[in-house]
Amino acid sequence: MAVPGTPRRRPTIMEVAREAGVSHQTVSRYLRNNGEGLKDATRERVAAAIRELDYRPNLVARSMRTRRTGRLAILLPVLHSWNAARMLDGAVSAAHEEGFVVEVMSLDGDARARGERMFELADSGQVEGILSLTPLPPESASGLPAGAAVVVSADYDDKMRGIGELADGSTVGEIIEALAGMGHRRFLHVSGQLQFSSARGRLRTYVDTIARLGLESHGVVEGDWTPEAGLEAIRSLPEDSGVTAVIAASDVIAAGVCRGAMERGWRIPEDLSVTGWDDNPVGAHLHPSLTTVSVDLGLLGRNAMKRLVAVVRDVEPELVERPLNRIVWRESAGPAPRARTAGGPGPVRRRA
Repeated sequence: MAVPGTPRRRPTIMEVAREAGVSHQTVSRYLRNNGEGLKDATRERVAAAIRELDYRPNLVARSMRTRRTGRLAILLPVLHSWNAARMLDGAVSAAHEEGFVVEVMSLDGDARARGERMFELADSGQVEGILSLTPLPPESASGLPAGAAVVVSADYDDKMRGIGELADGSTVGEIIEALAGMGHRRFLHVSGQLQFSSARGRLRTYVDTIARLGLESHGVVEGDWTPEAGLEAIRSLPEDSGVTAVIAASDVIAAGVCRGAMERGWRIPEDLSVTGWDDNPVGAHLHPSLTTVSVDLGLLGRNAMKRLVAVVRDVEPELVERPLNRIVWRESAGPAPRARTAGGPGPVRRRA
């Protein structure tokens, strides 16, 4: 029931389509051509739904449909992740370089709600293209709107948790291989929350790599992406665990690991090597500085936008092809205690 004094929300073209029992494309054709070319029964159903819902198309936007607007839109759920912001920055920069103005729309609701907003926006004529950084409902794949170019780069889910390429944990394997080459044999993994695809991917790679290389794992501590998770994992580690390297699922967790090691009087990396993930800028300024995985989210966003611009202009996209993840070796990782020489570890380099 509407609250007295509050503005009534305008119905959407998707709601008209549902009321009439037709597709949104049919409603769009009805509005563009005043119903011409549609069957009489279909035209009457659409007209009745428009009257019933009091649907009023944006006439100013409709008048713009034959023009180039120079505007693109980016759709994503409510933004609360600094990682997502880095990806967004890459996408916006790429659009500006191509001469487009960008509107970023952070939307509440589920995939269906975002899908409806996308169809409305595409049909409005206000933008030439739409980039969705999260998945759209399955039904969208079979009927994308004709009013604007649409590219879906589903790198985050509805809660801005990394999926797809962002959930690839294979770089954990490279880290473990390199640490094994420095003499480490017994490891501990502090994961993120396992409802995150990225946490599961890093855990899976950790377990597989330990088994493949014939190494030992003291176990896996399921964390929650907080420094407290890393801190408690180290506090509860038995003195004789034999662990010489901790693989943390994020830099924030790794910071807690380092704090826990300091409390126990363990030196990093002399007694314990620690690695993280995300290349949080703070990690480079810790003492010791944190070995981590840099994720080129800016590149991910740029390539997604380049694909959209290519569709808008009907050309082949010019994408930058390079690995998304890169290990950044810093002071927190070094040779295992028994492999250390009197002269110290020297610089740490990735094993060829």
